[in-house]
Amino acid sequence: MMKVGITGGIGSGKSTVCRLFARRGVAVYDSDAAAKRLMAQAGPLREAIVARFGAEAYRHGELDRAFLAGVVFADPQAREALEALVHPAVRSDFEAWAAAQQGDYVILESAILFESGFDCLVDRTVAVLAPSALRVERTCRRDGSDPESVRRRMAAQTDDDTLSARADCTIVNIVEEELEPAVAELDRRFRLESKTLQQHAD
Repeated sequence: MMKVGITGGIGSGKSTVCRLFARRGVAVYDSDAAAKRLMAQAGPLREAIVARFGAEAYRHGELDRAFLAGVVFADPQAREALEALVHPAVRSDFEAWAAAQQGDYVILESAILFESGFDCLVDRTVAVLAPSALRVERTCRRDGSDPESVRRRMAAQTDDDTLSARADCTIVNIVEEELEPAVAELDRRFRLESKTLQQHAD
């Protein structure tokens, strides 16, 4: 089955785009939600996190996100160590999930598609882009954040020019009413490409 990766920075509207694909019957894998789920549940990943960061990474049986965030944001090496544990777990989970899906193609939604190497798991990549000022406005309205904290988060992410250069396709999300036609066009394209790939495989 063909796989499409969709990425975009904070406030770009990546999740909105993915919801529009989902409405068209495309299965969407949210890698951020999957990472949280895999870190929280009992299993090898949880054991590895405890071994690396200590038992205080979990409080009363639940993942202590505040503790872990404090550790990894203060220490780049700790962040890399956590990513080295989480990313392979998400990769395996996505591949198992994708194998169980039906349809022409599936979507992997990831804010760090290229940084994590998840782009190697997909056949096509889409970057959702939007002007910086609009992204700040959207995020402040959505999260109740202050503009400066949003700008700091944006500065820590891959910029739109780089995403645009690396992705196979882009969607510029300025006017929400224009998103549906853009998604519809990509959906048609991906369904055709999926059929072509399948014919070659046969």
